[in-house]
Amino acid sequence: MSIHKTVLLNEIIEGLNLKIDSVVLDCTFGGGGHSMEVLRRFPKTKIIALDQDKSVWRKNDERISFYNKNFRDLDKIFSPTPGEGETPLHLVSGKVDGIIFDLGLSSDQLENSGRGFSFIKDEPLLMTMKENPCPEDLTASDIVNTWSEKSLADIIYGYGEERYSRRIARGIVEARKKGKIETTFDLVKIINDVVPAVYKRGRIHPATRTFQALRIAVNDELGALKDGLGKGFNQLKVGGRIAVISFHSLEDRIVKKFYKVLEKEERAKLINKKIIGAGSEELKNNPRARSAKLRILEKIK
Repeated sequence: MSIHKTVLLNEIIEGLNLKIDSVVLDCTFGGGGHSMEVLRRFPKTKIIALDQDKSVWRKNDERISFYNKNFRDLDKIFSPTPGEGETPLHLVSGKVDGIIFDLGLSSDQLENSGRGFSFIKDEPLLMTMKENPCPEDLTASDIVNTWSEKSLADIIYGYGEERYSRRIARGIVEARKKGKIETTFDLVKIINDVVPAVYKRGRIHPATRTFQALRIAVNDELGALKDGLGKGFNQLKVGGRIAVISFHSLEDRIVKKFYKVLEKEERAKLINKKIIGAGSEELKNNPRARSAKLRILEKIK
């Protein structure tokens, strides 16, 4: 049973300006909250759903075509000629009327995946979005146990915007000399041991930014976002809209820059000049929505 609460549900669906028989590309299907609400309001809609975590797919609705793919590979769904080594997919004809990107981690992945996304549970340090990672796939364990101190500091600061990145990187390198860092609690202890006491009394857990940084690095989330936005816009009909919910400044910066370039080239127009955030009622029911930022763009040519 899903425990995930869909963020900015009404704002996304109203912002997409869908018609009765629209085709919607949900690039981050997750618990299916946005897609299922679209189908409830527009029963003749078709959904093309993507998620690289196959475990999220439990729906049985002929209006949804699900693909176990990262959204950076969304072009392969529409391609009439699969790339080398690609399994031919059920092809979807034409372009889409709306695109949804709900970035970040679902509550289900945080709480139930067993892959080490949360610093609250003691789990193996994987942090990969793949349900069944291959031996050659990068994991958070690989990063903390093999990367240089400088590389660790760079990603913790660059992807986590962590002010104590150097201390944490040094603590990781010192700790792994004594034994392999294997679990989330191993890493949390290292972080707690090296950051100042006042930092532990802050609004967020001292491991938050480091865990974010490792997850982004393991899954190349920022690179995937840039690829997915470009390929998604190419698949959008003129008059169609793309809606992106981001959860931290690095994602939002990429989205904002992407939108601005298209606006400057007169290929698209911004639907909301200011960021759309969660209202007081939603924040009361779902505190995790506090960092959600929604930006909507319409393709004009």
